[in-house]
Amino acid sequence: MAVRATMSRFPMEEDVQESSGLPWGITVTPFASKDENGLSPVYGSNGDLLPRCENCYAYFNTYCELDQWAWNCSLCGTLNGLDSQAIARYSHPQSCAEMMSSFVDLELPMEGSDEEMMQACPVYVAAVDLSSSEEFLELTKSALQAALEALAPGSLFGLATFSHKMGLYDVQGPIPVVKNVFIPPDMEGTLPTELEDVMPLSQFLAPVETCKDRITAALDTLRPTTSWERTTGAGQGLDGVLMGGRGFGVAMEALLKYLGSEYGNTFALARVFAFISGPPDYGAGQLDTRRYGEQYASKGEDADRALLPEQTPFYKDLAAVAVQAGVCVDIFAVTNEYTDLASLKFLSIESGGTLFLYSNTDDSTLPQDMYRMLSRPYAFGCILRLRTSSEFKPGHSYGHFFPDPQYENVQHIICCDSFATYAYDFDFTSATGFSRYASEQPVLQIAFQYTVVVPPEELSSPRLVSASRGKHLLKRRLRIRTLQFGTARNMNELYDNVDSEVVLSILVHKVILASLEQGVREGRMLLHDWLVILTAQYNDASKIVQFKNGGSLTAQVDVAFSQCQQLQPLPRLVFALLRNPLLRFHEEGVHPDYRIYLQCLFSALEPSSLQRAIYPVLTSYSTPDKQAYPRHSLSRAALITSDSPIFFLDAFTTLIVFYSSTADPALPFPPPQDCLLRSTINKLKQERSITPKLIFIRGGQDDASVFENYLIEEQHVDGSGFASVMGFVSFLEDVIQSVLEYMK
Repeated sequence: MAVRATMSRFPMEEDVQESSGLPWGITVTPFASKDENGLSPVYGSNGDLLPRCENCYAYFNTYCELDQWAWNCSLCGTLNGLDSQAIARYSHPQSCAEMMSSFVDLELPMEGSDEEMMQACPVYVAAVDLSSSEEFLELTKSALQAALEALAPGSLFGLATFSHKMGLYDVQGPIPVVKNVFIPPDMEGTLPTELEDVMPLSQFLAPVETCKDRITAALDTLRPTTSWERTTGAGQGLDGVLMGGRGFGVAMEALLKYLGSEYGNTFALARVFAFISGPPDYGAGQLDTRRYGEQYASKGEDADRALLPEQTPFYKDLAAVAVQAGVCVDIFAVTNEYTDLASLKFLSIESGGTLFLYSNTDDSTLPQDMYRMLSRPYAFGCILRLRTSSEFKPGHSYGHFFPDPQYENVQHIICCDSFATYAYDFDFTSATGFSRYASEQPVLQIAFQYTVVVPPEELSSPRLVSASRGKHLLKRRLRIRTLQFGTARNMNELYDNVDSEVVLSILVHKVILASLEQGVREGRMLLHDWLVILTAQYNDASKIVQFKNGGSLTAQVDVAFSQCQQLQPLPRLVFALLRNPLLRFHEEGVHPDYRIYLQCLFSALEPSSLQRAIYPVLTSYSTPDKQAYPRHSLSRAALITSDSPIFFLDAFTTLIVFYSSTADPALPFPPPQDCLLRSTINKLKQERSITPKLIFIRGGQDDASVFENYLIEEQHVDGSGFASVMGFVSFLEDVIQSVLEYMK
């Protein structure tokens, strides 16, 4: 569990926090196997016996004062008694994880019988769009072949298809058999027959290790529905326009109901992979994509605002059904047409899944992403709870979870991998703030309860191994991290303890929220104003800018934060975020679906990855085996002034190796597999949550525009013009003018 704060010393009181201009909060990556310093938790058992505070329900931890019979809660100060069992346990502190570390991971007893615990086969279902092209289906087949290789033995797999009809495949017989049921075209329609009556679930879900060849054979039979089939099956649509026949909404609704009937019996978690090649345009859940064309044509309405909200609650409601059914949905959209991901995204992100978008089939990393996603460990049925000492409290929470309807600051996460990151910001509960006594420093505690599926070969007990006979076992665990923070005595101390990457994370969450509620323009204004206020407050605190009686300034505004190293990256990060497609205007050609995809991606990334996605890392090499300089600014000037022949750009989703036009022709291109540059690339690819696209460019011979587009510092912040006097320099001048206005 990695936890990072916007500042490692908390503000002493509300006035200091507000006048600093900085967001106050943390990011949490709960299922990360280590903390932010690379340390693992201390593992233990009997998590159900861990003492809890009678007042605030916090768990006992190493920051609590302990005497023979009682303990003081480190969060609220309440004195709690210990029962005889705990007294006996704590008389041998080395045997208790919670006495050894403030970061523990404890096993919890599972509810239910041994037989129920054994029925934990992981279930995976692919739902494939047949209203598509041959190329789309070939890519989907490759992705599912990769999935079959990644799935653990004992997993069950089902194959379903959808178009104007829904198909279920039985792959357990000698040859694959498909049974179809037609989807009604009307907006309120449901399938005429229950899927359980079409094919019993036990027949649909096949064991992967014995049926892999037949699943592959079934995949080979997939063909796109012909235009004739669609015409006769789908018929005429709205206003006499022919409908495409992609009944995604009805198919997903039926599939969730089908699987949900066996939740807790056949499986503890099911994952549905939905492969879609365009917008749902048939039956219930169909989306009207004409609003995209209308927005392009209209001049009166703000397209950046109109295309971000969902047009129907259908998929948000469906996500709630998925949660109840214990199903996590991953959506893989392979399309460059408007698909309205603003409406579809809820089905994936609220059910604990991921939204992937690929603009074409040619260079798609879908098979690699699929394999990577299924190869890494994940937890499910998770509950995340944040508690704080009494002087402050969580404000907003951000991330792909759904809040508990009953309890505050409790979030449910259906499926959580080791990359998934969430964020909180804080507010003071009173104007007095924190105590000045060192013994009463701010404390926060994060509890993460989760379930993992343990394959039979990893079970420690021989009795369990023999009883499981190839079945998986569920384990429920409780991971707790308690942290104590110092407080900053003054503004300069606060600024000296800032973590700019975490500040960026909180800012990105805030501007995404503002964009969704009030439009992209509002999100941009919020970000720009934030930097102006921070710059003004810093200049004021550092006594750099002061007014004479006549109102004139005594010194130049320090917009580069030259006296505070921790704040120095922020102007560049804000500039880069304003240049990012996340916040660029519709008229600049930013596809609304791509914007939604970035919102979903960015709001789940841990801070270091997010910074690379927004302000890529540019490194230079003198040869493929020797790094020249670890970091350049993203400008053409940096390339010109550097005499290095090779540049490597890491933009998180894209990796680019660029050989300058003046590079020695004797340098091997592309870099050989056994060189330092290649090993750096391979290491980065291994550590990513998604597969980055790797591009090699030879300056002067290949089209270098994809690389040059990342050199944003000479690009104007609103997207117009590429003149050398524009860009980052003029952006800073604009900030200075705004600061002067603000301080008058």
